[in-house]
Amino acid sequence: MTNITNRRLARLGDLSAAPPTLPRHCHLAALSAALAAGVLLAAGPAAAQQTALLPTLTLEGLPRPAPPPAEKGPVVPAQVVGWRQEAKALEFGDGMPRDPVRAAELYCRAARYGDAESQYSLAWMLTHARGVERDEAQAAHLFAAAAEQGYEQARNILARMGTPRGAPPDCLRPPADDRIAAALPPPKPLPSRGGAPLLLPPQPPPPNAPEPIVRFVNLVAPEYQLQPHLVLAIMATESNFDAGAESPKNAYGLMQLIPGTAARFGVRNVKDPVQNIRGGMAYLRWLMAYFEGDVRLVAAAYNAGERAVERYLGVPPYAETRLYVLKILAAMGGQATHPFDAAVTASSQQLVLMRPAWRPR
Repeated sequence: MTNITNRRLARLGDLSAAPPTLPRHCHLAALSAALAAGVLLAAGPAAAQQTALLPTLTLEGLPRPAPPPAEKGPVVPAQVVGWRQEAKALEFGDGMPRDPVRAAELYCRAARYGDAESQYSLAWMLTHARGVERDEAQAAHLFAAAAEQGYEQARNILARMGTPRGAPPDCLRPPADDRIAAALPPPKPLPSRGGAPLLLPPQPPPPNAPEPIVRFVNLVAPEYQLQPHLVLAIMATESNFDAGAESPKNAYGLMQLIPGTAARFGVRNVKDPVQNIRGGMAYLRWLMAYFEGDVRLVAAAYNAGERAVERYLGVPPYAETRLYVLKILAAMGGQATHPFDAAVTASSQQLVLMRPAWRPR
């Protein structure tokens, strides 16, 4: 990670030496970046030709990379790594002509799938106008996404830039294959018969789910207006049914509750399996009402927090969270909506901004 940053800083000292075989836009980008860094152009015959170009070269004149089109078919992690590696080669000219615009587009593609290193690299290019138009607003969002995934260098830079403002850029929006529910009707509040909520029939539990836990969830989940197979899917993904599980982020038990969430929903002993399950169900019920039954948003919020979902107007661009959501959907047989009780809490005000990208109404 440090070597990559050192190479980028070293490049600022030799950008004027771009080889003549590069495309013309790369020459212009290199020269503009050199000017921005205060690099003096070398004297000699070539300098006169470069100097003649100076009046027309500005950082604002650098090209802006286009967001990538929607992917066709599912994307596996190896593809994301491949995009990042190709982007590095194009950014630095390693084994191929340097092409910063194409590098930025590939970093953008990988950033959509939560690749923290690509988010950091693209933010660095946008901050330093490295062959692409400077955009510190987008860069701040990208640094934030990488920092939130533990990328230390991004965290240090973001501390100097401040809190990102405005909507997240296209490179952090959910990729097309996250919108499985685009054609589905929106979820509806829970219907009732004689005051009792009606839920869909339970699906088969995960094969490794202990029978006592399955019995307890089947009995208690309707009390929280939840389908048992949703609770079991969350539990399987969170702890793999290990009541003693403890994460590096201080999440505990079967439902992996952090102390703040446990206190928020009245759990006194987070390590007690019954209290832990009930606390997790109470949080899921609240999230269902808050995101109006969108299973994708609920799963993302359970993993990353509802504020992260609202900030990114959808599933946050974290690799862990994107994979988590897909696991929950797979465990539920692709079910993307769930009945919800609108009386539990008011829905998120950000839903009106999320719906055009998720489920047009």
